[in-house]
Amino acid sequence: MIHVQQFTKRYGTFEAVKNISFSVKEGAFFALLGPNGAGKSTTIETLATLKSKQAGSLHINGYEIGQDDEAIRQSIGLVFQYSVLDKELTGRENLHLRGRFYGLDKDTLTAKIQELETILGLTPFVDQRVKTLSGGQRRKLDIARALIHSPKLLMLDEPTTGLDPKSRQDLWHLILTLKEATNMTLLLTTHYMEEAASADHVIILHQGKIVAEDTADQLRLTYAKDTLKLYPKDGCEAALNEAGVVFVKQNDTLNVAVKDAFEGHALVSQFKAHLVSFEMHKASLDDVFLNLTGEVFQGGHHG
Repeated sequence: MIHVQQFTKRYGTFEAVKNISFSVKEGAFFALLGPNGAGKSTTIETLATLKSKQAGSLHINGYEIGQDDEAIRQSIGLVFQYSVLDKELTGRENLHLRGRFYGLDKDTLTAKIQELETILGLTPFVDQRVKTLSGGQRRKLDIARALIHSPKLLMLDEPTTGLDPKSRQDLWHLILTLKEATNMTLLLTTHYMEEAASADHVIILHQGKIVAEDTADQLRLTYAKDTLKLYPKDGCEAALNEAGVVFVKQNDTLNVAVKDAFEGHALVSQFKAHLVSFEMHKASLDDVFLNLTGEVFQGGHHG
């Protein structure tokens, strides 16, 4: 569905995206993950024909960006970081207006809006003015707007920006349900590590470059380890040293990198007499990012 080869994007002398290549299969859920300034939004906006490229080739659904832009726009739906709905219109009026831009006739448009109402749960508020709606309700309408012409690819550019935790959770449940129901290709950019964990494939961008690419689980296995956090009694450090167990002391905690929870529990059993308590910390994509870049990941609002 997407094929990017040696893509570079500059702003003056600054290279926002540096010679990246990747492919997305039809029906896949693909995530571009990275902090502020990583190049995520620049990449998705170029794929959406909103920005030009300096070098490389980008294809969507068999069409080339820069050559077949109109056909590409018919193939994609885009949910921007911030809502682009007309706040003075109702949700239904926004959807009708968008559908007319794509040349949908009245009957087709009415049927499509009814379908989206059901899938996205729009019925309770679709006839209210957008300015009266909550952030989560507006986000649902933004997604409906992007789907009005039945695109093959849905691009989500940091879609949960500005939402409270409950609305974020609800929106992600909705997106994953939509994915299951339609088998649509999804391309996500996000600065929230946990959102990328559901993707089939993850690319981690840092300073415009791809620093890692794989499934979320494989990235964790390759670039991070689970941590056993030990809360010790007197003599614990000596016992660990005598047994050759490598640990890092952090305040009153001893951290041991372990292969998995089974290895962790074996160590707990071995040193139980020297422990007050313990915790298992499962490796996350945050740990992957830290180990790859040497930086602590911090979310932002622009990519």
